[in-house]
Formats: sequence, structure tokens, C-alpha cells
Amino acid sequence: METTTAGAGDTAFEPSLWDDFFVSYTPPCSQMSEEWMRERAEELRMEVRRMFEAVNGMSVADLMVLVDALQRLGIDNHYQKEIYTTLSRVHTGELEILRSEELHIVALRFRLLRQHGFFVSTDVFDEFRDGTGNFNTCLTRDPKGLLSLYNAAYLAVPGEDVLDGVIAFTRTHLEAMKGNLTSPIADQICRALDIPLPRYMPQLETMHFITEYEQEDGHNATLLELARLDYCLTRSAQLKELRTFCLWWKDFYKNVNLTYSLDRGVEMYFWGFGVFPGEGNSRARIIFSKIVALISLMDDTFDTHATFEDCKNLDEAIQRWDESATSILPEYLRMYYTKMLSCFNEFEDILEPKEKYRVPYVQKAKGRKNKNDVASSLDCYMNEHGTTGTEAAAALSAMVEHAWRRINKAFMEIDRALLRALSLAVINQARTNEVVYFGGNDAYTFTDDLQGIIKSVFLKSAPVK
Repeated sequence: METTTAGAGDTAFEPSLWDDFFVSYTPPCSQMSEEWMRERAEELRMEVRRMFEAVNGMSVADLMVLVDALQRLGIDNHYQKEIYTTLSRVHTGELEILRSEELHIVALRFRLLRQHGFFVSTDVFDEFRDGTGNFNTCLTRDPKGLLSLYNAAYLAVPGEDVLDGVIAFTRTHLEAMKGNLTSPIADQICRALDIPLPRYMPQLETMHFITEYEQEDGHNATLLELARLDYCLTRSAQLKELRTFCLWWKDFYKNVNLTYSLDRGVEMYFWGFGVFPGEGNSRARIIFSKIVALISLMDDTFDTHATFEDCKNLDEAIQRWDESATSILPEYLRMYYTKMLSCFNEFEDILEPKEKYRVPYVQKAKGRKNKNDVASSLDCYMNEHGTTGTEAAAALSAMVEHAWRRINKAFMEIDRALLRALSLAVINQARTNEVVYFGGNDAYTFTDDLQGIIKSVFLKSAPVK
């Protein structure tokens, strides 16, 4: 097989903005030792756990505020069982039948229950409408309630057209009032108008909310201290991971020598960071980031470099999934193919015996990824339907909206015990997509926009006192 040279359509991508920055980066020394922070965090976790032991003496409003704070502060992962049990009792009415005239609490209950897989009817919002079916005008003077209602409406499922009206109503009034409000509510409204809270990466929300929560009247000092420590410990661990991944990527990228492809090691890790948050998900985060790396190289090969014959041969080699298949590949793809097989062998080696079924599943998914992957979705839609770019973008946005609603519906129908972790990974993948492709831009390829987010996540001073 002859070596294939660069195709005429090769695209000159922007170089990496990071180079070896995270390989050599040394974070500022903390005034507190890691051992002390871990011991103190464990003490605080026990204090918060005792709060759940007293739920029978709490109102539903207080419970909703507690669960919401845990989620947005990024420490809910320590209390999944307690949160699920509490929300289950709220959903069945065991703790209290909700009777509230406060829009914020009603909408917050709706959002939290749906986010945790409990169906709640949209009828709960009827009490805030007048005799004509419109929302009461007094709500337009309640920014906190409107924001809560706006975010709740994005937990809609297919067929809930009534929530389209809720989104339109709340967005109009939030847009009108945001310039007249002060922080933190003004900042929270601006973030939600860009990406609604249920679709926003939780890690980014935590980054903002730790500072905002301190400004709230009656905030819980225990939650705040735990959130700060947890944030600091998690980021320290992830910076070590990021360095390890960047070293792996630097060596991998050099060895496969696909110089026409994107050099995006830091951005690849950001995908893993988005899909598998939390200090305890290190293994999943690294494996996922490496899969993103393999897919990124393959995508650039198909989109910008390979001939049609090269594409067919790579597709066949992946279907065969055997090192002997290198013989049908052009020279420039052989090392990539060999390294890809090696990566999946590595994944299989580090998985527990009961987890190894996942590797063949991903192998098959990669095979399906190859086929007909050339034009962008926008181009394909325009060609197929004869529309303008604007019309195609609107149609694709509608598809994305419908997909989100299907995800919401599926999450309320799954067997939580079996599929919670998997379903959350799917949701987090969609959330990461919202950030990376915000506004229709591709911040993975053109990384200026994503650079600011990465700096904030990994380099900005941690909100720890």
C-alpha cells in the first residue's frame, strides 16, 4: 500500500493555545495542607448528613432550598442517597403537601423533582395564572420567582407545549429586568438566558455559585465551607490528571504523526471533565478523554485529509478490529490504527472483570462513527431540504430542543438503580455540548472562547478562604 500524501482539501487548523502549559504548570501553594482539608471536609460532610436526619422537622420549602444549594455548590454527590430519599418523600406527599404562594419554591420543587426522575404535572403553575390563562402581572416584579420558573420550564418533555409559553413569558421579562438588577441575581439571570440551569455544566455553575451563595441572606456556613474545600481538593486532583493526560497526548500525537489534525489535548480533557465530574470519576474521565482524542483524529482524517479509498479502508480495518488489518491501510494511518487498538486494550486492562463488556460496545460505536462523516449538519440540512443557512440553523435548533425533551422524558422513565450513572453521563455530554458549541460556534476547533472558560476552571484562584 502506498503512502498517501496530504489531500488537496487539507485544512490548516489553529495551533494549540496551550502548548505545554499544563505540563509545566505548578499551582500556587495552599496555606492549608491537603491532609487537613480532607479531614475538615469529612467533619463537615457528617454535619450536613445530620441535617438530613432532621428532615421531618423541615418544611418542603427549606428542603428544596437545601437540595438546590447542595447541587449548585457541587457537593450533592456526597448525599445522593439522602437526596433521593428526601425527594421521594416530598413527591409522594409523605413529608408535606406543598401549599405555597411563592413561585420560586413551587418552580424549584418542580425542577428538582424532575431532575431526579420524579414526574410532576405542569398544573402546579396554574395557581399563578389569571382567569384568562395568562400569568399574573405581579410575577413580573419577582425576578427570583421568574428565574426559577424559567429554569424549571427547561425540564419539559415532548408534548408539553404549555411550557413553551412559560419560557417565552419568563425570558421576555427577565431580559427586560436584568439591566436593573444587582448581583448575584443579575449574574444568575444572564447565565440562564445564555444556557438554562438544567443544561449548564454543573462544574461551571459551582464556580460562580460558591461566591454568590455567600452573598445570600441566611446562607448555611457549613455548606459554604464544605463547598470551598471540596472545590479546592477536586481541582487539585484534576490538575494532576490534566498534566498526566497532556503528557500522554503529546506523546500520542507525536507518534501517530497526523500533522493535519487538531492539537487539542487540553480541550479533550475538558470534555472528560464535563461528562464525568467529581474527584471520584478519575478513571472514567481519563478513558473518555482518550476516546475523544481518538475520535478527533479520525474526524479530521475523514473531513480534511483522507481520500475516499482511505476512508473505506479505515472503515474496514475498524470493522475487523485486528492488527493484521494494518496491511490494507495507507502508511500514514497505520500507526494511528495500531495505537487505537492499544488504547482499547489498555482500557480493558484497567477495568474490573464485571465492567469489561463496555469495551466491545465502544468499539462498535467507533465503527459506526466512520460512515458518511464529511459535511456539517448545517450543510447536510441545507442540501437535503433546499433551505437557507438561517432556516437550517433554526430547524437544527428545534431538533436540539426536541432531543433535550426526549432526554428529560427518558430520565424520568429509567430504572434509577441500574442506569443513573449512565444517564447522567449522557446528560453531562449534552451539557458540555451546550458550552462548547454555544451560539452555534465551534469552540473546540476555534478555541478562543473556550480558553477563557478553561482558565477560569483550572487557573482562577479557588474560592477558598
